[in-house]
Amino acid sequence: MKPITKKRTWAVLIDMVASSLVTSALEPVLRKKVKDETLRYIVIPTFTTWGLEYAQLKCSGQTIGYKAMGLKLESEDGAPLTSNQIIKRIAYRDFASTIAYMKDKENFSQQDGRSLAQDRFSHTIVTSKKQAP
Repeated sequence: MKPITKKRTWAVLIDMVASSLVTSALEPVLRKKVKDETLRYIVIPTFTTWGLEYAQLKCSGQTIGYKAMGLKLESEDGAPLTSNQIIKRIAYRDFASTIAYMKDKENFSQQDGRSLAQDRFSHTIVTSKKQAP
């Protein structure tokens, strides 16, 4: 596994913990207001995770996990990230990237892990801000 791919994996795990903490904090409030368990346990946590990721990427190009691992998401052409790019990236990663991986495992990761299927689809690239020792 390439160094950036390892960092990306750790970043995702950190982001999952952060979004789980936010969802857990919302749970007591939601339990009283939302009676449908499907909404409470599937839909709301999913949208919370997506919303947190979107907001963080839109503001700084980094999620909490990316920042901790010294990574940054950037547009391939160097322009600021657009809302469309972020939404396309999140949606593709969560709905289609598994299929892309199964179809072509050897070419799933390109540019030493800086570009995965969701990055190519949304024309983004992950850069490393910290140099490895």
